[in-house]
Amino acid sequence: MITRVRPSELNAWLQEQPAGAVVLDVREPWELQTASVKADGFELLAIPMNDIPARLAEVPRDKPLAVLCHHGGRSQRVALFPEHQGYEGVANVAGGINAWALERDPSVPRY
Repeated sequence: MITRVRPSELNAWLQEQPAGAVVLDVREPWELQTASVKADGFELLAIPMNDIPARLAEVPRDKPLAVLCHHGGRSQRVALFPEHQGYEGVANVAGGINAWALERDPSVPRY
């Protein structure tokens, strides 16, 4: 089962992780240009959802992984893939970047 982490809970989740963490943004390039997060206490990696199967080797296996999209639906589906490939510590950022803007960083544009 994939852990759900709200953006407002991300700092607490990060502190619970043994080896830092990666936030994997699976939105499309145009979405990243519209609104992006700043890496603060985590590594940020952007790979569009449809590219994940071919590029999974770019995602570190030795760090916890929080997957981010627009509202949380795509990231929930994507989070299942690395988990089924043996990745541990996979979480979905519930509410996506929309919730990120509301709960964590109001400077992030909503779209």
